[in-house]
Amino acid sequence: MRRNKAETAETIHKLIEVARTHFTNYGYAGAALESIVHEANLTRGAVYHHFRSKKELFRIVLEDVQREVAERVEQEASASEDAWEQLYAGCRGFIMAAVEERNRRVMLIDGPAILGWEVWRGMDKNHSMRLLREQLGIMQEKGYLRMVSLDAMTHFISGGLNETALRLANESFQPAALDETMGVLAVFLEGLKQ
Repeated sequence: MRRNKAETAETIHKLIEVARTHFTNYGYAGAALESIVHEANLTRGAVYHHFRSKKELFRIVLEDVQREVAERVEQEASASEDAWEQLYAGCRGFIMAAVEERNRRVMLIDGPAILGWEVWRGMDKNHSMRLLREQLGIMQEKGYLRMVSLDAMTHFISGGLNETALRLANESFQPAALDETMGVLAVFLEGLKQ
């Protein structure tokens, strides 16, 4: 019994990785389920045993991407003990992770288009936005930030980061645009100081 569970988990993991590669390289519309199945060395029936549709498989891939990006945010932010540096590094980490080739198309382009903004935002809220809200809350408690609505500030910053990532993703990732963005981010965050 234990072996079957382990094999099932391994099969699902492999399928998600193969699907992620196809969704990244060809987009949702161009990724053929038959090709994913073939590369994962599975049958179509095996895929449908675990996922009801290509769209559900994509949703799981997007959730995986969102989780990875949040882990990156946390990793970048935890490199410093300074709360302001943590906030800046976390925001920068989000942008950098979101525009990476492995994440960009699935997370920024196809994710909202295929699953809708509400589903996409729900995932963002559970991952990167949750971390941002936690950091802002800690900073407000310590008196580092102006006392404004935590929810409003979180949504405002998160929305700006998402839009910034979209802009950079569509500009073929030019270093000048990235440098400008990080400069604006630093100026913006400076304006929040108490």
